[in-house]
Amino acid sequence: MTLPLVVATTVVAGVLTLLGLASTLAGRRIGLLHLSGAGLLEALLVLQAGIAAVAMAGGTTPADSPTFLGYLVGVLLVPVAGVLWARAEPSRWAGTVIAVAAATAGVMVWRLLQLWEATGA
Repeated sequence: MTLPLVVATTVVAGVLTLLGLASTLAGRRIGLLHLSGAGLLEALLVLQAGIAAVAMAGGTTPADSPTFLGYLVGVLLVPVAGVLWARAEPSRWAGTVIAVAAATAGVMVWRLLQLWEATGA
């Protein structure tokens, strides 16, 4: 887990949250910009998961591995589920769905970092 990647992921999640809320306030459905942002967010999360997997394979593990792995798998699923739900939503609330998914991923990535850096003491 690297702090710069966590910060980058949080920034992308924050921008995507604002885009989703803006589209909801404008009464519009999500567009290519939202989907691209969600794709970038997912790519950053997959990169983070890859880094964590390599570190864990190398012997560096968090104090609470099951919780960490649960968060790691969960955070990978949140943007995908948000996009699928938003694409199926026929109203203007699709932007809110994307915003909630992005905000959730942004918070979960900080929790992952917290779990990774815990000493178990």
